[in-house]
Amino acid sequence: MKELQIRLSVSILSLDELTAEERELVLKAKEMTKSSYSPYSHFSVGAAIRLADGSIYAGSNQENAAFPVGLCAERSAFFYAQANAPEQAPVAIAIAAFTGGAFLAKPISPCGACRQALLEAETRYGQPIKVMLYGEEGIYVVDSFRDLLPLTFDGSEME
Repeated sequence: MKELQIRLSVSILSLDELTAEERELVLKAKEMTKSSYSPYSHFSVGAAIRLADGSIYAGSNQENAAFPVGLCAERSAFFYAQANAPEQAPVAIAIAAFTGGAFLAKPISPCGACRQALLEAETRYGQPIKVMLYGEEGIYVVDSFRDLLPLTFDGSEME
């Protein structure tokens, strides 16, 4: 029997330890939780994505009574960016969640569909997207969506 070990390195930083650009992205993600439409879950998520030219696009989760017709914040921000600047590679994304009158103490991680969509962007543009997951107790920083989605399906299998 062989064994495959998969390990993930996550940096845990405070807001003050981030660069000015990273902090701006995290604060925008937090702000975007206010535009969430989440009357069913009461779980507001905001995301902000920075493109290679420095522009920022942001989104929030949008729920629908006909679950799962809604859209997650991460894909909302990413699709908005791609619709408006498809020639610009995404380089970083920040994600924040607000529920019960407060931001979460520990960060949330993107769902599988969001991981897959942003992994596709990494493959498409040939570069990783830095991921910053906001929590009041610390911001988890990961170098790439590939790190969050081990044993990936990136389309190369179909070639």
